[in-house]
Amino acid sequence: MYESVTDQILNVGVNDRDITLFENQYELPEGMAYNSYLILDEKNCLMDSVDADVTEEWLKNIEAAIEGRSVDYLVVQHMEPDHSGSILALTQAYPAMKLYMSMAAKNMLAQFFDADLSDRIEVIKEGDTLSLGGHKLTFYAAPMVHWPEVMMTYEETEKVLFAADGFGKFGVRGAEADDWACEARRYYFNIVGKYGMQVQSVLKKVGSLPLEHICSLHGPVLPENEPLSFYIEKYDTWSKYEPEDAGVALIYASIHDQGTKQAAMKIKSILEAKGVKVGVTNLTEDDLHEGVEDAFRYDRMILCASSYDGDLFPPMTQFLNVLKIKGYQKRRVALVENGSWAPSAARVMKSCLEEMKEIALVDPVVTIKSTLKEADEPKLYAIVDALS
Repeated sequence: MYESVTDQILNVGVNDRDITLFENQYELPEGMAYNSYLILDEKNCLMDSVDADVTEEWLKNIEAAIEGRSVDYLVVQHMEPDHSGSILALTQAYPAMKLYMSMAAKNMLAQFFDADLSDRIEVIKEGDTLSLGGHKLTFYAAPMVHWPEVMMTYEETEKVLFAADGFGKFGVRGAEADDWACEARRYYFNIVGKYGMQVQSVLKKVGSLPLEHICSLHGPVLPENEPLSFYIEKYDTWSKYEPEDAGVALIYASIHDQGTKQAAMKIKSILEAKGVKVGVTNLTEDDLHEGVEDAFRYDRMILCASSYDGDLFPPMTQFLNVLKIKGYQKRRVALVENGSWAPSAARVMKSCLEEMKEIALVDPVVTIKSTLKEADEPKLYAIVDALS
């Protein structure tokens, strides 16, 4: 069923509780929300569609909300399949409906659907407006947040920002998470994070608008448990690649859960004894993307990894590659390596980190041989002190 945002703006989207991976890579312990908003007015307007897996439920939600009337307009803010997958079904259900989208989205439409909808498309650009009667939409270009065709839309009567994928989070609406920031942070840095400059550009356009609600295509309608300024300030911090909290992301990759893991757990205990916040990720068991989230959240990071074939244990290689792709920068990083005969992990990790912006590598690098010994522990205290 649908949910009310205001009396005349309804969320007719669908909670998918069965999906376990988003984009076939991000773990979804609480499923995923595909939001779609219906504005009821003289002209009824839908903001985006939903994934093809939930088309049938979405159409039923629309039918229940619209009470026998028609959908006059569909605004396509984002062409990614989880939001465009049901467009064709909607055009068939409402044959008189017009589609409003950017030129880039129009060009993409033909790539996703083998159907000619050109006579039903109205191309929109930044600054264009659309009157629905009592509601007025103004369109803002948001290229590369996080696809090139993206638009955001401001409804001035009820002061609502339809933010496309911006301000989204993993999980169904009403998921029992610690707070919005927890899964919104993991979502932001893994989905949008590479495009901080573009997010900053959009925030300059829409961040100062009079706002009562932010409606993302994923997650809850904002505000939820905090004032709207809280969410906007989080996005401002994240998109500047600035640390959100003082603390350490402790990321480790251990082949046999022995020496490397022993070192990581000893470092964890040293940090906690000093009262330092620590986010720990075991790359062989935990979700890699939780580690990415912590790496961006905290102002420091310690990497502990085994050497492997004269190189680096692959789970750490993968993690560092994702960090590079997502634009990791402006952090202090310490390294711990393990090798039974020819330690190589630190050399490779250093090479990877040197390709990132404004990464300060902290000395000394700690090398252990096979297992953590009592004689190694002073080196771990030293690296923690050097990182402080």
